[in-house]
Amino acid sequence: MKKLFDYINTNVLVKVAHLNSATIITKILAGLFTSKAIAVFIGVEGMALIGNLRNFLSAIQSLAILGFYNGVVKSIAEFKQDAVKLSKVLSTSFYLGFTVTILLCFLCYYNAETVNNFLFSDNYNYAYVIKILALALPFYSLNMFSFSIMNGFAKYKILLIINIIGQVLGLLVTLLLIYQNNIDGALVSAVIAPSLIFLITVVGFINQRSLVSSVKISNVSIDILKKLGPFALMALVSAVALPLISIMIRNYITDSIGIKEAGYWEAINRISDYYLMFVTSLMSLYILPRFNEIDNKKEFRNEVFSLYKSVIPIFGIGLILIYLLRPFIVQIVFSKDFEPVEDLFLWQLLGDFVKVLSIVIAYQFIAKKMFTHFIIIEVFLAIVLYLSSVYLIDSFGVKGAVIGHFVSYLMHYGVILLIFGSSLFGLDSDKSLD
Repeated sequence: MKKLFDYINTNVLVKVAHLNSATIITKILAGLFTSKAIAVFIGVEGMALIGNLRNFLSAIQSLAILGFYNGVVKSIAEFKQDAVKLSKVLSTSFYLGFTVTILLCFLCYYNAETVNNFLFSDNYNYAYVIKILALALPFYSLNMFSFSIMNGFAKYKILLIINIIGQVLGLLVTLLLIYQNNIDGALVSAVIAPSLIFLITVVGFINQRSLVSSVKISNVSIDILKKLGPFALMALVSAVALPLISIMIRNYITDSIGIKEAGYWEAINRISDYYLMFVTSLMSLYILPRFNEIDNKKEFRNEVFSLYKSVIPIFGIGLILIYLLRPFIVQIVFSKDFEPVEDLFLWQLLGDFVKVLSIVIAYQFIAKKMFTHFIIIEVFLAIVLYLSSVYLIDSFGVKGAVIGHFVSYLMHYGVILLIFGSSLFGLDSDKSLD
């Protein structure tokens, strides 16, 4: 663990670490308050409905920005001193993102009933929420485009302020709408909250207004698209496939057992999201840059096992504490109506433990640009997650969904170990990773 913090403290990553930590903590606190409000004012059934909308929103937002965010940040940081290449990066990401966003807006708006039936079934009519989502989507895309520019130019303080203000504003709007309109308010707030921050971002973006003239349709570049493409494809596979699989699993629980059980499953997923968001975000600050530096199997193996010895035990102890305190966690985050969620903790926590073990090694896919491997593994995970969950739900009820979570990530981990087995356990440890 000391090695991790020594690395961060001796690099420019310290600023990013502060930004990420503050942003993540704010997101977690906002999420906890939102979950409590949903539990108190709406109940278990509402939790399930909001879970589906939340997953759909995540997928559609990722599609709208084409998964370009990280690639654009990296490219801007690389070309910020080269006006011509910078213009090509900005122009390509903006116009392609704008085109796809507008297309998605029309598709969602004019197919709102179809989307409603997929997310909420024929028993609920929230098509108007989907239409509001379609109208709000361009503001989200512009916001993320602005964020990528500020991030690429290392405007960390501005980003930190905007993120915190945005999270607080979104939380206040969410709480107000839930209090006034219950489930309708919660659904509307879910689709508009991510876009509210756009006006604040514009204010923070004013000092980069000279870049607006660099965004020209004539500077859209195929070469830049090829550069961004692999990163975008990797981001999209994860950001779209898994949320859609979650919707399908939640719908299966609703149809085969009941909507309350789907609400319990959404509740345990929310708790999981909160601590995983914190752990994986901070780990990525160290792992990705470090894996980029490593060029032989011995260093890679030593780095992985070093993280396993330092970070993983602490994470494991944290999960044990969460399991022991689960009655208090459920009461604090949700309400008494969510007591059945306590029975879902064991398998969810085991699955998350294996998931983090996998993630530590899987960062190598990104660091070494192993795009094909990454995509195949993510598709494999999505398919196994759905099939195992459906099979186990039939046998064990809603608990089968969390058992499926554990089984799928155990298989995911097994495949990753097979791919990197020679690097981690082989004798030719001095050989190049390439």
